[in-house]
Amino acid sequence: EAEVKTKLRREKISHLHFYFHDVVTGKNATAVQVASAPTTKYSPTGFGAVVVMDDCLTAGPEATSKLVGRAQGIYVSSGQEDFHLLMATTFVFESGKYNGSTLAMIGKNAPLEEVREMPIVGGSGLFRFARGYALAHTHS
Repeated sequence: EAEVKTKLRREKISHLHFYFHDVVTGKNATAVQVASAPTTKYSPTGFGAVVVMDDCLTAGPEATSKLVGRAQGIYVSSGQEDFHLLMATTFVFESGKYNGSTLAMIGKNAPLEEVREMPIVGGSGLFRFARGYALAHTHS
């Protein structure tokens, strides 16, 4: 008989707060539509539009506040009746304690709702094996 000893690590909880700047128009756009369905232009929800993003993550709400990383990924308008997006996003941290670490988020984002909850499904670096959720609020 072999005895197996395991060392259980205590899970760490991290509460992060940052601002995500998704700029969809102008010469400095950080999100661009790369594909669409033939019917997308007739859809009130933009159903079928595929957008690639490389958005700034900042410490404050102003676009000029300290850059902490980037949100890179894609989102797809996936609702025919209601406007919502399927998002696959990697938060890439580029400064401070989390520099070089990432968090992966995938799920439904309903931008017209006041608060949205999306799952965190993994990460790298200090966030290896991360799990949890992200709460999003629109700040204007």
